[in-house]
Amino acid sequence: MKVESFLLPKHDWVPNNPKLPVLLYRGAVEVADCEGTAKAFEVAFEENGWPPQWRDGIYDYHHYHSTAHEALGVAAGTATLIIGGPGGREIRVQAGDALVLPTGTGHRSIEASDDFLVVGAYPRGQDWDICREAPSEEARERMAGLPIPDADPIAGCAGLLIEKWR
Repeated sequence: MKVESFLLPKHDWVPNNPKLPVLLYRGAVEVADCEGTAKAFEVAFEENGWPPQWRDGIYDYHHYHSTAHEALGVAAGTATLIIGGPGGREIRVQAGDALVLPTGTGHRSIEASDDFLVVGAYPRGQDWDICREAPSEEARERMAGLPIPDADPIAGCAGLLIEKWR
């Protein structure tokens, strides 16, 4: 597994997170068939305190979450994403890859294969929202005060999240 991390500045109306980097895990789980890969992500996320919430694609519009950090496990297919809002970073993901997005991080899909499937998860006790405009002062305060998870959704207590987010 290869892991990348990067901080994103504010882009346009998307706040991103000036203190917590995005984590990108290349080959986070072994790729099986779609169901097997999705299940591998669900098991890892659940075991590490990030209960899986959904299976679907990624919205094709810029958005971020102000009430939760997010883990995305690519169960099938490929996609090109923009991370960071308008003018953000373009990345290509494929089955087996995972992303961990700190609260405020903009993201959208700009192209995806027909079989593209993602497992979405959030730290236990955090409920997600969808924000499509600049944050209010209340939302900024909420994001700044959101607790850091106890474990990395892929690697648990030994993961990069613990090193980079604490």
